[in-house]
Amino acid sequence: MTLIQANVLPGPVRTRDRALAPDLARGLMLALIALANSIVYLHGREYGVRQHIVEHGLLDRIVSVVTVTLVDGRAFPLFAALFAYGVVQIHQRQTEAGMSEPDVKRLLRRRSRWLIAFGFLHALLLFPGDILGLYGLLGFALVALFRVPDRKLLVAAALWLGVVAVLQGAAYMAPPTAERSFFWSFETGDPIQAMILRPLEWLMTPIGVIGVVSAALAGIWAARRGVLTDPAAHRPLLVRTAVAGLGAAVAGGLPVALAVGHFWEPAGMLALWGLSALHAVTGIAGGLGYAALIGLLATRSGNRPGPVVRALVATGQRSLSCYLFQSVVFVALFVPYTLGLGATLGTAATAAIALATWLVSVLLADLMRRTGRRGPAEVLLRRLTYRTGKIAG
Repeated sequence: MTLIQANVLPGPVRTRDRALAPDLARGLMLALIALANSIVYLHGREYGVRQHIVEHGLLDRIVSVVTVTLVDGRAFPLFAALFAYGVVQIHQRQTEAGMSEPDVKRLLRRRSRWLIAFGFLHALLLFPGDILGLYGLLGFALVALFRVPDRKLLVAAALWLGVVAVLQGAAYMAPPTAERSFFWSFETGDPIQAMILRPLEWLMTPIGVIGVVSAALAGIWAARRGVLTDPAAHRPLLVRTAVAGLGAAVAGGLPVALAVGHFWEPAGMLALWGLSALHAVTGIAGGLGYAALIGLLATRSGNRPGPVVRALVATGQRSLSCYLFQSVVFVALFVPYTLGLGATLGTAATAAIALATWLVSVLLADLMRRTGRRGPAEVLLRRLTYRTGKIAG
């Protein structure tokens, strides 16, 4: 008798059976997400290139250059690639456990619907730049792509880069006006008015992260080959990807970063368009480069990871909870109707708080690991996703 015939559905993978590299990547990725998201909360001052506040202190300007080069537009492609990798893993595991293809697709679509719901609530209450809803939509597309050949996936990913270049270049081609042009809720002092604005701003978010499509298609390709599941077997590919991807991210991100830091000024709209397009496209390469680099780090840990790696892996296994935790902390600290630190802190101090918030989440995740607890958001999502029948495993 099969699992399905017995009305017992294979549940989420056990913690001890999870591959190390994807979870390690998710845990480290959250540091980049914290840095990228925290800067958006700064308000009450003149806005410059890419809507970053105009900094005057040298340390703040240098930190702006570093974050725009290495983080801005580089974190979410890593997130997207890992999301797609995880979707393929779920599909493979459920199929191997005996679930029919239509049932697997229904399960994944149900998961995607709940991600959209999570994303809406996250945007409504905390952060309009939420990415969960977009990944929920992306999940529906990924289900439809399971049978698409590898070559077509990679061709589509490459062609989509042209769309990314055009749209992202256009989004940031206008010279800065010193006014905020999106995410107005961050400088709104009335919490009710901010809550009204946030869902509308959430609907605008996909324009800024349209590169997730190319990254996700690459994530499908990598998952089919188990690149992060068995990184030691794919070391040459990972080395090439890390070097090329991160090299492209630095080379393509530095010109805009220097403009954000006010070390030079692009001449005209066409220059801003080209530099913004280059920044966006190389950001996708950078996200994949980060994934490859972390895969290489995982090979060094082998089968006996140390306490730091175990803590980071525990964070990756609870990435949804840790992602939401960041928003709770940032809202408590930065927005006008709470402590309002976003009106006074500079980029350097904000980056330090972001990394401290991430570090606290790592410590909390490791505490949950040692006490045998899953993340609360993960528990809820899994119960909603695997709700049909009994869950095995």
